Amino acid sequence: MAIEVEIGDGVGELIINAPPVNALNNAGWKEFARKLTELGRRDDVHCVVIRAEGRGFQAGVDVKELAEHGDLIVELNRGCYDSFAAVYDCPVPTISAVHGFCIGGGIGIAGASDFVIASEDATFQLPEIDRGALGAATHLMRLVGVQKARRMLYTCEAIGAAELYRLGGCESVVPREKLRDEVMAVARSIAAKSPKALRLGKQALNGIELLDVKQSYRFEQGFTLELYTTPDSQEARNAFVEKRDAKY
Repeated sequence: MAIEVEIGDGVGELIINAPPVNALNNAGWKEFARKLTELGRRDDVHCVVIRAEGRGFQAGVDVKELAEHGDLIVELNRGCYDSFAAVYDCPVPTISAVHGFCIGGGIGIAGASDFVIASEDATFQLPEIDRGALGAATHLMRLVGVQKARRMLYTCEAIGAAELYRLGGCESVVPREKLRDEVMAVARSIAAKSPKALRLGKQALNGIELLDVKQSYRFEQGFTLELYTTPDSQEARNAFVEKRDAKY
């Protein structure tokens, strides 16, 4: 079980716990989407916190699984889409508490959230091109803006929490040991508000957003699938698994 759930004081915690790096395989993404959706439907949950155990927040898809089972790409794409949509469409506010690395699918989760609180050691990266894939630039643009997102996609460079904060991509940056306490304090203050007002507020904010997040990401996924069918994509995955430089 890669996803754990805890509930208390009106706050539902969705906890990613998939050692060693919290990369999710096909089954893990399905579990994430299902449990996040279930949390949002509960009458006793008025705010959702997404956090992780271990070395980092989330390291995207399980590239090793894809390298071995390439036929999973369509199903895995659906799992990612459903997971990010579950965060974005959650009827109550969602907060991502990010520590350590936030890579690929982690960007999708954080960027689909209402806002992010990060630890000082957090880093954010979209290394999809180096993995023979595309995707989650939609969610990265919600965090860092258009030009920075384009540079990060093309170069696969990572940025730190301080830079993300400067760009307006996270609400605050705190010491790692204080991350959960800070996030839970904010979440509990939100959960104490009118449940009806919170749900209507979330619906209103999604409705007035300038970027259609789900349609934009679905558009991206078409190019991900097209790239996946090329020899370059397979070489990128093989190189990653074999810990060598790719040869195109």
